[in-house]
Amino acid sequence: MPLISLILPIGLSFHTFQAMSYTIEVYRGNQSAERHLGIYSLYVLFYPQMVAGPIERPQHILHQFYKKINFDNKTFFSGLFLMSIGFFKKVVIADRLGLYVDPVFSDSHHHSGLDLLIGTYFFAFQIYCDFSGYSDIAIGAALTLGIQLMQNFNTPYLSKNIPEFWKRWHISLSTWFRDYVYIPLGGNRKGFYFTCINLLIVFLLSGLWHGADWKYVVWGAIHGIFLIGYQLLNKYNVTIKTYRPINLIFTFNLVCLAWIFFRAKSVVDATYILTKIFSGSYVYTAASTMLTPEIFYCATLILILLGGERYLKKHQFAISTKLAVTAVLIIACYLFGVFNESQFIYFQF
Repeated sequence: MPLISLILPIGLSFHTFQAMSYTIEVYRGNQSAERHLGIYSLYVLFYPQMVAGPIERPQHILHQFYKKINFDNKTFFSGLFLMSIGFFKKVVIADRLGLYVDPVFSDSHHHSGLDLLIGTYFFAFQIYCDFSGYSDIAIGAALTLGIQLMQNFNTPYLSKNIPEFWKRWHISLSTWFRDYVYIPLGGNRKGFYFTCINLLIVFLLSGLWHGADWKYVVWGAIHGIFLIGYQLLNKYNVTIKTYRPINLIFTFNLVCLAWIFFRAKSVVDATYILTKIFSGSYVYTAASTMLTPEIFYCATLILILLGGERYLKKHQFAISTKLAVTAVLIIACYLFGVFNESQFIYFQF
């Protein structure tokens, strides 16, 4: 079907899931049916979050479309502040990391194990900055209009275990699968065995949602297995007491291991990358991109990201401060941004 790219509307999976949320919530009696076609259409196709979420529930947003919204300086500039953070994440950090990640994963056989390891870590932050950056832009754009959207990311790489990671990563999608797939299947109400099966089903479906490719299925299966392992530890009361930083590093590396299958060209290629990383193949080659200033530049950006997010989480800012930071971030995007027409990663999903 050569015209399939023209037939499928942009953001199809996201606004389909949003429309399904409405249908299910009305069916369950949690939301009254919307009689105004314009309001319902606005709910399904609200432009800031139409392309890549966050996936809203009708209870949270439908009533906002009926309110008379007066212009508010505080809300408007807070929205611009969030948008500037999102653009900084996208064009300064994510797209800069992509300059290293894309060549490494596109031609993995000509790169050393160290290249591939660095590329894996960089991709973890690339996809995070790319997608959370879009979410910040979407939430900020809605806020300038006086509409509040749900939080979609909550510093996921500061999670101390995999279940916590999924409470912080793509929150709107993970809660969607929890409420409309996991719980209806029985959740954890039918015993340990069925809990594990339900977890695996949910994450296999999550993998398939990302694309009809075995690499996404394997990525979902890996996370399902991680969560089953966590359930096993709880079942047998196995507690491993370690310091929080060790838990964070361990969890982050588990997530990165799964990201290899998500980013690689195929399952075979992902297996090769893992083999090369764990084989200790860290020899410098002519095609290697390691030991270049770009790596240190990217690492510095990641440290700025981690420090900045931690600071933002702990402090509230006055509007004047937000305006000043917004101006600085816009200038930084102009001076240091990568403008190579790189679309948002989640546009393809």
